[in-house]
Amino acid sequence: MTETLHPNAPHHLPAFITAPGDTDIFMVVVGLVLIGAVMTVGNLYLRLHSMPERMAHKSRKLQFEIVAVLGLISLFTHNHLFWVIGLLLAMVDLPDFGTPLRSIAGSVRTIAGVEQSADPPDPTDHDADRPVNAQRQTGAEGGAQGHA
Repeated sequence: MTETLHPNAPHHLPAFITAPGDTDIFMVVVGLVLIGAVMTVGNLYLRLHSMPERMAHKSRKLQFEIVAVLGLISLFTHNHLFWVIGLLLAMVDLPDFGTPLRSIAGSVRTIAGVEQSADPPDPTDHDADRPVNAQRQTGAEGGAQGHA
């Protein structure tokens, strides 16, 4: 069976037009390029979106969790204000109030004559409170006996 062109069809067809039943190579190539482009743009978007979180994590900021939550909120709500706030918070160094306060507390313990333990008690360990309370009661009784 010989195929004949329709009389109204052009005699010189472009190379991307295929015969009926043949594989359309151009469509396959365009599909693969489209999938690759979507994956690349999605990867770049997610990398850009997680930039504040990576900045805060790399510099070991105290506010890392807040920046991470702001990034998730902005991802799910598409509200870019949360991303901008997270980015600014990741760039700002919050002052460390904990270290000087621990130093002051240690100095006050030394002045008060209370023994400092090498490791601070674990706040989740409920047995750690018993020796501290026992020391306070002993110190209170000793102080009362010394003044009597």
